[in-house]
Amino acid sequence: MEGRADLHIHTTHSDGAFSARAIVGHARRAGLTTISITDHDSTAALDEAIMAGRECEVAVIPGVELSTSLDGQDVHILGYFIDLTHDGVQAHLEVLRRERLLRAERIVGRLNALNVPLPFEAVLDQAGHGSIGRPHIAHAMVELGLTQSYHEAFLKYIGAGRPAYERHAKMTPRDAVVLIAMAGGLSFVAHPGASVTDNMLKTLIADGVDGIETVHPCHTPEQAAYYAGIAAEYFLLTSGGSDFHGTNKNGPVRLGTSTIPESSVAAMRRRLFDRPQADASAGRMIA
Repeated sequence: MEGRADLHIHTTHSDGAFSARAIVGHARRAGLTTISITDHDSTAALDEAIMAGRECEVAVIPGVELSTSLDGQDVHILGYFIDLTHDGVQAHLEVLRRERLLRAERIVGRLNALNVPLPFEAVLDQAGHGSIGRPHIAHAMVELGLTQSYHEAFLKYIGAGRPAYERHAKMTPRDAVVLIAMAGGLSFVAHPGASVTDNMLKTLIADGVDGIETVHPCHTPEQAAYYAGIAAEYFLLTSGGSDFHGTNKNGPVRLGTSTIPESSVAAMRRRLFDRPQADASAGRMIA
């Protein structure tokens, strides 16, 4: 029987609830054969995850989820098989994490102006050493009794279009695709059904993404089939996963509930061998 893979997972190094080692244990118990840790703008969990994966016989693909913006809309780009030692990638991720911190400070400032007395220190306590994000703000608000639920925090205050929402400086999807390629990885459009229009998807394909995340908890079976059809039409790869955080604004999501077959992972590996390599010093592709 073919193994199953979950290639969209978050740890405490971004906005997940579990450590990398705990994630690998959950993956093994869920019967997964391959996973990818895809923390937001961070690769800090990957060394621990890879080591734990070797011990548990769960393959761990080095990954990351990059925050980008296209036509004023948030677009997330997943990177797989990236070189963790690539200096350019790590330098850029550090910039993105700094921007995340500044954005969180602005959001807390907006909340305070709305008479929501959330101290920024409470948000930092939630984030720990991880890449900070709005989920940490929501959890801090719930913990201090400033809102009744995680969902309410987004719906009433910090979700897109709400009074405390703040955009943050992001790279373009094309920049993300180039960065991932220079680190030897493959780039995928994350959960397009959540916010990516067909016109935006065409732009992302023209920007050179390697694939589309077709399987995701926010996708209906019809959407998954639709995006798989687009991937086939443009000779793109497909990926998928549970977008596991432990819990999120839509409620609990179980690890491994949204998976892809190992054959899809094998196709990703084959594509890596078939593509040209990136010249990191010159920023161009070489045969």
